Amino acid sequence: MPARHCPALLIAAPASGQGKTTVTAALARLHVRQGKRVRVFKCGPDFLDPMILARASGAPVYQLDLWMVGEAESRRLLWEAAAEADLILIEGVMGLFDGTPSAADLARRFNVPVLAVIDGSAMAQTFGAVAHGLATFQADLPFSGVLGNRVGSARHGEILRDALPSGIRWYGALPRSAEVGLPSRHLGLVQAGELVDLDARLDAAADALAASADTTLPPRVSFAAPEQPVPVPLLKGVRIGVARDSAFAFLYQANLDLLRALGAELVFFSPLTDAQLPPVDSLYLPGGYPELHLPQLEANQAMAHAIRAHHAAGKPIHAECGGMLYLLDRLTDKQGVSGRMLGLLSGEATLQPRMTAMALQKAELPEGQLRGHSFHYSALTSDLQPLTRGECPNYKRTAEAVYRQGRLTASYIHFYFPSAPEAAAALFHPEGSG
Repeated sequence: MPARHCPALLIAAPASGQGKTTVTAALARLHVRQGKRVRVFKCGPDFLDPMILARASGAPVYQLDLWMVGEAESRRLLWEAAAEADLILIEGVMGLFDGTPSAADLARRFNVPVLAVIDGSAMAQTFGAVAHGLATFQADLPFSGVLGNRVGSARHGEILRDALPSGIRWYGALPRSAEVGLPSRHLGLVQAGELVDLDARLDAAADALAASADTTLPPRVSFAAPEQPVPVPLLKGVRIGVARDSAFAFLYQANLDLLRALGAELVFFSPLTDAQLPPVDSLYLPGGYPELHLPQLEANQAMAHAIRAHHAAGKPIHAECGGMLYLLDRLTDKQGVSGRMLGLLSGEATLQPRMTAMALQKAELPEGQLRGHSFHYSALTSDLQPLTRGECPNYKRTAEAVYRQGRLTASYIHFYFPSAPEAAAALFHPEGSG
C-alpha cells in the first residue's frame, strides 16, 4: 500500500499548563470553520483533553504513544487519518522533551513538525530565546514554529513575534482571557459535556488565532502504510454493557472500536440514572468522577442490585479506576463526605489533597499482558490480595494492584485494549479465555 500525505503538526510546550489543549482545539475549530476536515490525536494517555478536541474538530480523537499504543498501531492510525483529513493535529504531553517516550520522540519517529506553545504572559524578548532552545535542543527534531499564549494585548503579541529568530514560523497568539481558557478540576480539564459555553470558547479562540497570524496549512507529511492485521471475531455475539455518563466517562475510543471489531455489541447505560441493566453478557465500568456523584450513586439501589446480581451470576465485570471505586464498600470525597458503594470489592477509598499516582503500567494477567496507565487522587485500603501488580517502564515506584473476584477484574489501571486484543477479549467473554 502506498504512503499517504497530509499537512500535520504536533502541538507541544516547554511544560505542562502552557495551554496546549486550548491551542490545539482553537486550531482545529479554526480550520473546520474554513471547511477543512481535521483529525486530532492526543499524545499519551488522556481522557479529558480528547473530549474537548473532539468537540472542536467534530471527529473522534485517538491516542498516539510509542509505548502504550505502540509504533505499529500509531502508524496505522495516522495513515488512516491521512486518507480523510485536510489537516492532522497531535496534542503533545507534558513538556516537549519530558518522559520516555516523549512528545519529541513521537514527532521525530513520524517526522511531524512541532508547533511549540509558549506562555508569554510574563515575557518579552526572552520568548525568542525559549523558542530557539526548543527548536535546537535536539538537532534532528522537525520543528516548525511557535505560538504565544496568554498575551496581554495585540502589541504584546507583536513583541513576541518580533523576538523570534529567523526560520521559526509565528503561528499567532491567544489572549489572556477568561473567554478563551478552559476550566479544570483535580484530574484535569472539566469534561466537555459539562461546559455549556464550550463552543463559544472555541470560537473565541479561533477568532483570536485568525486575527493574529497567517492561517495557511503547514507542509504535507508523508505517512507510511502500516501492516493491516485482521481481527479475529473472538467476541462474536457477546453483548457488553458499557457505563457511560458524567460519573463514568474515561473511555478510549480505540477500546470501543476494538471490542466492536472483535464482534461484540456495545450497549451503553448509566449507573447514575438507569434503574436496571440492559440485557448483557459482560460489564465494562470505566474510570471517571464517581466522587462527584456520591449521593446519586448511593441512592440508585436498583442499579446496585442489578450489578450485584450480574456478578453473582458469574458474568464478567471489568472495572477501571473510578469504576473500581464504585465497586468498593465506601468512597469518601475531599470534603470528607462518604457514600456507600456496591460492596463487591472489600475496601474503602478516600480522595487525597494531591495526586497519589501517575504512571504508565503493564500488567501480566492470566489472559495475557495488557498495557495502560494510572492517574488518580484517591487512596485505597483493602485486605484483598491482588491477582498481580502492574509495572512501570520508567521507574519502579508505582505498581498498581489488579484484583480479581470470580469473573470480576478491577484495578486503578486504565488498560489500552489494542495492546493485547486477545487478552482484552478474554476479560469480557462469558467463557473467559477458554
